Amino acid sequence: MSVGEGRIGRIPVRNIWLLFLYASDLARFGDRFDAALIEDGADLPSLVARILVHAVERRLRRSLSTAYRPCQAALTRVRGRIDILRTDANRLLDRGQVACRFEEFTVDTPRNRLVRAALDAIAARVRDRDLSRRCRTLAADLDRTGVSARRPTPAELAVDVISRNEAEDRLMVAAARLALDLALPTEDSGSTALNAAERDERAARKLFEKAVAGFYAAELRAKDGWKVNRGTHLDWQIEDATSGMRDILPAMRCDVVLDNATAGRRLVIDTKFTHILTSGWHRARSVRSNYLYQIYAYLRSQAGRHPLADRAEGLLLHPAVDAAVDEEVVIQGHRIRFATVDLAAKDPGEIRKRLLDLALRPDLAPA
Repeated sequence: MSVGEGRIGRIPVRNIWLLFLYASDLARFGDRFDAALIEDGADLPSLVARILVHAVERRLRRSLSTAYRPCQAALTRVRGRIDILRTDANRLLDRGQVACRFEEFTVDTPRNRLVRAALDAIAARVRDRDLSRRCRTLAADLDRTGVSARRPTPAELAVDVISRNEAEDRLMVAAARLALDLALPTEDSGSTALNAAERDERAARKLFEKAVAGFYAAELRAKDGWKVNRGTHLDWQIEDATSGMRDILPAMRCDVVLDNATAGRRLVIDTKFTHILTSGWHRARSVRSNYLYQIYAYLRSQAGRHPLADRAEGLLLHPAVDAAVDEEVVIQGHRIRFATVDLAAKDPGEIRKRLLDLALRPDLAPA
């Protein structure tokens, strides 16, 4: 990846880093990385590497987490359960052995293997030779403790649940995921090739969507009554349908739903990484009709299903491309807002404030 003059397209790398920070859930670990952000503001791989190195070094000082894993082996004494079929089929008793199935306590867990894979990957991307060497040294340290180089599968990671008492593991795994996902869209030449569709629709859109969801999960506090739901699947209120209709009916999944029972508010957010306005048939500018229909369906389809659903608000959120937009309309009792956030802002704090204002609605606060 190559970054020219600290920017990727029109967006400063510092702000891309802010998106990655929230998208990867690293923001929940507080302000401990602010100094690194200022120091290395134009080198995103180095930022990620420093966070990962910091987390892994702290974890190694306290010893890696361990877990039981299922094993099977031919042993000279019984351990766990005997595999009678395998013992008989291989005539192991003739050699004084027995096939056993047992569980082994090990550091070679999916999360530790994920971290080792991340260290190897990020070491090849950072420009700082000393930092790259530290990443490779830590990967070698993990190897010596028994962590293999085999990268875990998504299924293995899905069942490797991190407990509430393993905060250091949460930080380490979040940093590792970010390191492995580090393939930013850029117009400059680099080691990672992305075609136009992947740059615009896959990488940038997914990053923006995850960053917005991660931002609200990190910044809106439960003690203030907020509940943040990401990637919420919505069901149609079907009264009758033919036998094959359910198989072809489009699914509905909104990016973020913010609920506050205390304030009696529900905000359904749908993010797009495109121009918020387009040319209309009879006017110079128009909101994209398919986006309006989409957010309208999200709101009206849930009427009567939840105490907050009947007056739920909608927010179509886009990055500011040509101009800033902030307009709203009330349709059938639902307030729908069309707004942009300036990702090219000089101060990342402006992005944070804008996203908070969009959710908290200071314009509607009582005098």
